[in-house]
Amino acid sequence: MNTPETAPETSTPADPASVADAAAASSPGPDLSARVAELEALVETLKNEKLTALAEAENASKRADRRIADNAKYAVSNIAKALLAVADNLSRALLAAPADQRAANDTLKNLATGVELTERELVSVLENQGVKKINSLNQPFDANFHNAIQEVENKDVPTGTVVQVFQEGYVIHDRLLRPAMVVVSKGGPKREAAAAAPNASGVNTTI
Repeated sequence: MNTPETAPETSTPADPASVADAAAASSPGPDLSARVAELEALVETLKNEKLTALAEAENASKRADRRIADNAKYAVSNIAKALLAVADNLSRALLAAPADQRAANDTLKNLATGVELTERELVSVLENQGVKKINSLNQPFDANFHNAIQEVENKDVPTGTVVQVFQEGYVIHDRLLRPAMVVVSKGGPKREAAAAAPNASGVNTTI
């Protein structure tokens, strides 16, 4: 028996319009690309804002730490300033008992010795709290550390030299605790700025 022959299959040509539609659907259009770019820009903005917020938070934390450290560092300022008045009185008491009078009077000598011991102990307490005396005598006048209460004519030293100290000045760490009350010279040669600069602060490291 003869089997009837089957006609060979032929492919139908693709519709060009359908191919174009499929390609357009598979590739992002102008609106989608713009949206992607917008979202990427938003992500970058948020990232920058986050970094800025973190930096500001870190700086605020550091400032708070510095304030806490400063408060602890200078907490004794008021007490130290009050103790300076005690130190002044002890110094005046010793000036009232000169060495020749002490040598002639055992009672006065023993009393002066006790005052000296008390003064040294007080000085040690102040030093432990960062209190330092300002070395003012024969130094250039510095308004940051000195309070001039009088000017005197003195041609032997440069103008603006501290020639007398009525009351000692002190700093606590790097802050002024009490200015020195001083007498300043005038009428002498002009002080060279370069020579005055190294001693401008006039701060001594010991009391």
